[in-house]
Amino acid sequence: MCTAIRENGRPLDLPPRAIWVFIYLTECGVQDYRAYMNAERNTVLDGWMKEHGYSSNSLAEAVNAAVGDLTGRVGGLDGSSVRDWKAGRVRWPKSATRVALEKVTGLPATALGFVPRGRVSSAPAPPEEDPVKRRCFLTAGSAVAAAAVAPTFTAPHRIGTSDVERLQGRFGEIIASDHRYGGRLGIEQKAAALADEALALQISGSASQRVRAYLYGCAAAFRSSAMWAAIDGRRYDDAVRHMREAQALAELAADPAIKFRIWSHAGTLYRHLGHPAEATAANDVARSLSLTRRDPLFASLGLARQAAIHGEARNATATRRSVEQAQDAMDRADPGAYRPVWMTSFYDQAELDSLALSAYLALGEYEMAESHAHRCLAALRPHMQRSKAIATTRLACAQLGQGDLEPAVLTAMSVPAAHHPRVVGMLRDFGTEIHNIAPNSPISRTWDQYVRDTWKESV
Repeated sequence: MCTAIRENGRPLDLPPRAIWVFIYLTECGVQDYRAYMNAERNTVLDGWMKEHGYSSNSLAEAVNAAVGDLTGRVGGLDGSSVRDWKAGRVRWPKSATRVALEKVTGLPATALGFVPRGRVSSAPAPPEEDPVKRRCFLTAGSAVAAAAVAPTFTAPHRIGTSDVERLQGRFGEIIASDHRYGGRLGIEQKAAALADEALALQISGSASQRVRAYLYGCAAAFRSSAMWAAIDGRRYDDAVRHMREAQALAELAADPAIKFRIWSHAGTLYRHLGHPAEATAANDVARSLSLTRRDPLFASLGLARQAAIHGEARNATATRRSVEQAQDAMDRADPGAYRPVWMTSFYDQAELDSLALSAYLALGEYEMAESHAHRCLAALRPHMQRSKAIATTRLACAQLGQGDLEPAVLTAMSVPAAHHPRVVGMLRDFGTEIHNIAPNSPISRTWDQYVRDTWKESV
């Protein structure tokens, strides 16, 4: 660090968990923190956006999604709103927007350069940040960065199970948002921020070894949810980054269930990337954990995901064998056994059939795919809105593969959750195939009209 941050020429006494902000400002050559924060242009927010790859439009989209998670109604920001923030024309956003922005960034609004109403600005803007210095800051380390997300600055205290339970409750919120929306950047950002909050607790006070392991487990769980949201949203580079952090945290937690989740997700990530060998290897790590021998339901999930990988690799024999083994393991599982919330909230007969549907669709075995699609849709629980959209789209593709054009189009037109990234991609492919099979036909025109009227620019 170059020098200490000063106010009116004197060192500024800083809470430890805010230190990364001041490291950043010091590396930029800023000596008077409050004068910097009072500058007309919000260069702190502008710098944060550049470091994290956000445009004004993409940050507005992420904050709108976070407002929706908080209030049940998606926010109405656009790129010009964020540009107003950066220009200093809006120096203290409205409460719901401000809270949503803090959830997206993991930082308090004041650490992003915003100034509460009533504070007077008098200082000139600070010097422009040097890119080399910014890169130095980025290598400061995740432990220091994690400290910035603590919601309040408090004295060290005893960390107990109540802190863990609070975080576990937030994990339930992330799971619910995923089942409802899936793939949204706001979900990914929120999960990542909560992972950092769990890590921040590690340095905020004393705790037993057991509680510390639980905190690492919470951080790993949140990171794995961020990873899954990135996979679902087709942000694969981000998914890889979250995966690596989640794997390290899971080792610290020594929690076999979260290890299974992360490596199983890694298999799915590589499958979507078109790397079946890596997908099989990652999924094999999950399936080799002792947990799969103790609980057949975990074994079933590992086998079902293995079937989907075999389908992408066009291995029909291995696909059928894995589907049969997954079903046998599920039939042997004790429905009353204790399992983590992420497992009980999604894996059941419907999800097994969904993975089998994906596998047989990839193989081109469309009749088998359609059979599993109908079974999946009949068994889906009401809260699985994202899964319903995906299964319905795959059903339409299976019908199309059999030459049933009219039923396929009617099925595709019934798909909910029009803005889910994976669904949008599949429906684009569906529309392309309709035009390949029956160009300029009434059925292709019906689909085109539906897209124009309902999906607009999404598909």
